[in-house]
Amino acid sequence: MPFQRQRPTLVLPEDIRAQLDTIGRSRTEPAHRVERAKMLLSYAEGATISSIARAMNTNRPKVERCVDKALQLGALMALQDIPRSGRPRQIPAEARAWVVALACQKPKDLGYPEELWTTRLLAEHVRQHCHAAGHPRLSKLARGTVSKILSQQAVRPHKVSYYLERRDPQFDEKMAQVLLVYKQVEILRAQEPSSEPPLTAIISYDEKPGIQAIGSTVDDLPPVPGQYPTVGRDYEYRRHGTLTLMAGLDLVTGHVHSTLVERHRSREFIAFLKQLDAAYPPETTIRLVLDNHSAHISKETRAWLATMTNRFEFIFTPKHGSWLNLVESFFGKMARTLLRGIRVHSKDELKERIQQYIDRINADPVVYRWTYKMDEVSVA
Repeated sequence: MPFQRQRPTLVLPEDIRAQLDTIGRSRTEPAHRVERAKMLLSYAEGATISSIARAMNTNRPKVERCVDKALQLGALMALQDIPRSGRPRQIPAEARAWVVALACQKPKDLGYPEELWTTRLLAEHVRQHCHAAGHPRLSKLARGTVSKILSQQAVRPHKVSYYLERRDPQFDEKMAQVLLVYKQVEILRAQEPSSEPPLTAIISYDEKPGIQAIGSTVDDLPPVPGQYPTVGRDYEYRRHGTLTLMAGLDLVTGHVHSTLVERHRSREFIAFLKQLDAAYPPETTIRLVLDNHSAHISKETRAWLATMTNRFEFIFTPKHGSWLNLVESFFGKMARTLLRGIRVHSKDELKERIQQYIDRINADPVVYRWTYKMDEVSVA
């Protein structure tokens, strides 16, 4: 008589039995979990290994493995696969490190015309040079293996992440000056309204160049409920040129001073300063937060400012520090709303619609507030 292994009885607490019953009747659980739950329930009710295998149209070893795992680790653990060691690594650590080191170099530095690696190009390079580098096991390296090696080291040489290099040695000092101005804005806002003209007007100024006047060749198609959920637009378009928006945001009132020009040279900037000069009382000092554009510090601009003694005061943002200028928030909002997908028939129409947008904002001004590092600023 053949030897038959005697297995202990599988005792299932009520809560575990209820979970197995739910899994065994589920239509969304993975198939292997459903199958194993049924095996364990049948075995706990007294069915034999052979009867379970016949009823479920499977083999005895499969049922035995499931039952033994439940007896050793518990019923719920038996529903999962135990992690295995897997296939031994065929590529040594030194060879993997060499592949990663290659990925950290630019292809053009190794004689290729490409700027960035692709897995195909990197795999080809590795296969061609692995013997000379002393890694012969990489002679059949595939693209998929390259991806795995790079992902394990969190290296993605096919992607570019942009950052801004801090090149101004006086960045912190200039930033402190700008933040001090924003602190003064908070103080001015906190004061009680007065009928007297303000002693200081604080303007955040910048240009938004290259606003494209793009026109469609045919009219857009409106959405149709149930058929076309989006606006339909022909791929062809016409270019009508570009405009530059010169804008100054009054940080106390939220009013936007603006003008639209074809170019932004010194003469256009001076014309904008004249516009600001006409907008405020003569005794008010106009303080501008702006960048170091050549038109802002040109001889022509400084010659005109010399005729306006004590009228204007410039506070320059650091180089590569345009994010410190609050008017950029206004430009960003305009890009996300008015300019997103805009189509016009001419530059004149674009100018009209931008001016209409600014007029609507000035009818109900939005006061922009700066919060970054403001707790660190104190006014002596």
